[in-house]
Amino acid sequence: MAVTEQTSHPDGRVELTDPEVIASSRYGNAELAPTRIPERKWTTYNYAALWMGMAHNIPSYLLAAGLVALGMNWLQAFITITLGNLIVLVPLLLNSHAGTKYGIPFPVFARAFYGVRGANFPALLRAFIACGWFGIQTWIGGQAIYTIVGELAGSSWTGASSVGGHPWTMWVSFAFFWVLQMWLIWRGIEGLRRFENWAAPLVTAAFLALMIAILVKAGGLGPILDQPSTLGWDADFWKIFAPSLMGMIAFWATLSLNMPDFTRFGKGQREQVLGQIIGLPTTMSFIALASIITTSGTVLVYGSAIWDPVELTRRFENPVVVTIGLIMAILATMSCNVAANVVSPSYDFANALPRWLNFRTAGLLTGVIGILIQPWRLISDPSIYIFVWLSFYGGLLASVAGVLIAGYWFIDRTNLALADLYLRGGRYWYSDGWNWRAVVATLFGSLLAVGGAYSNPGAGPFPEGGLIPILQPLYDYSWVVGLIAGFITYLALTRFVPARRPVTS
Repeated sequence: MAVTEQTSHPDGRVELTDPEVIASSRYGNAELAPTRIPERKWTTYNYAALWMGMAHNIPSYLLAAGLVALGMNWLQAFITITLGNLIVLVPLLLNSHAGTKYGIPFPVFARAFYGVRGANFPALLRAFIACGWFGIQTWIGGQAIYTIVGELAGSSWTGASSVGGHPWTMWVSFAFFWVLQMWLIWRGIEGLRRFENWAAPLVTAAFLALMIAILVKAGGLGPILDQPSTLGWDADFWKIFAPSLMGMIAFWATLSLNMPDFTRFGKGQREQVLGQIIGLPTTMSFIALASIITTSGTVLVYGSAIWDPVELTRRFENPVVVTIGLIMAILATMSCNVAANVVSPSYDFANALPRWLNFRTAGLLTGVIGILIQPWRLISDPSIYIFVWLSFYGGLLASVAGVLIAGYWFIDRTNLALADLYLRGGRYWYSDGWNWRAVVATLFGSLLAVGGAYSNPGAGPFPEGGLIPILQPLYDYSWVVGLIAGFITYLALTRFVPARRPVTS
């Protein structure tokens, strides 16, 4: 397929001159096909609101609160989180560019470097991680619903008989929240955009209200900010700073890959770039500050750090305040979960079986897998949830991000043959649909990043000395190691063992 058979518009966006050229391809369907220019209408506000909705969630809150619980003071925790989000913004924006320019989702973008078939490797890796997150968030949302009904119904609800280690009413709450999210995803991507537009400001107001309430109880901001760090600024702090920073980066490592799923609907590069710069670092810094102040305030008010906002909301005596606060928690969880953990795997699963799955049916599959993963077990241990879960998958996905950045910006220089992303035997077919260079780069980067995975005694599934002891020191820097190793390896293999010439505009 020649590049001349795709139309480049003055603003840099590209679309197929004749969309019918890929209509009969077994590697495409209506959701995976390039978005037509008239359908690309997301504005700066839409992207800012999307990030506000995704960032304002209970796990984001727990990240900041967890750093305070580890002994950091408000400034140390704030710097760690803000720096992490500024760092992850770089690969996120680099990979977003292709979505806006070509109107393609992440798994189709990955075909340019992994091959038309090989793209299923990084796409399914990303998808199953998203399913785990979907399950975790759904369980958290179910807990909030369980608590709200308990406030209204009393002990008949909260004291229900136990099934599988939890009250049967908790399972009902979990199922209800699952169905609610499936209904939202069934409405499609435009329904999601409208939901984010009105939900995001409400969630922001809720976190502000919780912070103000604690400030009033604590006697103002001064006593909170005066609390010293138990770590200081010496070796004790720096020992946990690096793995904590990697955890902050890894929290959004998933979105640094699949933001093309959203930027494919952008009106232009300026809109998506500004929207994301406004939305991600500022929103995460805000929620970090709100979480740090609130959690630090609970030490003064209640004598110990209460880092779970659902538990904290329950401490207030007014049932109306409790109910409103928990409803906001539910909105926050749903806003993040559907956008961050359903949209991506929906495209990823549809990419693997385009003739069998579309956006909606693949979203249902995501929901089912999210239950089968048993999220109530994933979050039963905070050490496993925050450090093992985030650090491990962060290293894996970072190596994929390294391949994409090297291929798109340094090998192809942002020029892709759009139709060939969907066709057998085209430029991106490589060897039977697979590009072994990208696969080797990803595996090698992942090995260096997580091969030394270790856990403190009794705090995780890995041996104390690391899976591969010689690589243990690298695990504290898993995301950086994976990104750099994947980038350099793919660049080197492509330069010295070339498979094709880059597309020229």
